[in-house]
Amino acid sequence: MPHTTIADLLERNESDLLNEWLRRQKESLEARRDLVSEGELRTDSRNLLSALRETFATGANDDISRTEWAKARDLLGDLSRRRAEQGFSPSETATFVFSLKQPLFDQISKNAAGDAKLQADQTWAASALLDKLGLYTMEVFQKSREQLITRQQQEMLELSTPVVELWHGVLAVPLIGTLDSNRTQVVMQNLLEAIVAKSSSIAIIDITGVPTVDTLVAQHLLKTVAAARLMGAECIISGIRPQIAQTIIHLGVDLGNVITKATLADAFQIALRKAGLAVTKV
Repeated sequence: MPHTTIADLLERNESDLLNEWLRRQKESLEARRDLVSEGELRTDSRNLLSALRETFATGANDDISRTEWAKARDLLGDLSRRRAEQGFSPSETATFVFSLKQPLFDQISKNAAGDAKLQADQTWAASALLDKLGLYTMEVFQKSREQLITRQQQEMLELSTPVVELWHGVLAVPLIGTLDSNRTQVVMQNLLEAIVAKSSSIAIIDITGVPTVDTLVAQHLLKTVAAARLMGAECIISGIRPQIAQTIIHLGVDLGNVITKATLADAFQIALRKAGLAVTKV
């Protein structure tokens, strides 16, 4: 299709294209109207039509990786990232571009009336261009969704590994769930930062909520203990249930001279004693 065809259609029929495109978008997103307003749809649609018109005015071909397509790519990239954060699905996001096909095809049909070959060539070229733009939108959406999921996972890790100050100078890290390499890094970082911030000399790592302890988990615990010691804090591991004790012995894991206790209460008593404190009945 000559590059002037879409540019001419946009120049002469942009209002009709925009209205029909919006109508189709609103139909496809009827169940998601709580996530995007009609005003936002209209602004995004008008901006893309304007970008297409400006791009073809430069004489650009349909290679959307070229510099001339930067504005259109930026608009689609911004829309894709917003929709990933808003909770749209990949297909719902791609519909923004693909729903422009039918309105554009209708305008091409009117423009090339009576010339079947011209109409077929123009329709095919328009479809190929919108497919490229739609696929680009999907790619940006997927990358944005992956980044969003990674960020949420990191936030969940930080929320699931709180460092609690039980007493002045005594910290506790209650662990719940599986302890893998990523989570160990978060635990270690949070604990070390808290040791410095609170000037603590004792830290209790409670594994009551850790379902199983294997060699890898034990190694992660020992790394955390070693890091805390380098910061001048002594660690106590609590929550050593009978089955976990048997597993540790069976695996031949050497916890060295790390103090271990069955419950957090027992570990807290040891911590108070090391701090020169005691709990007494009134």
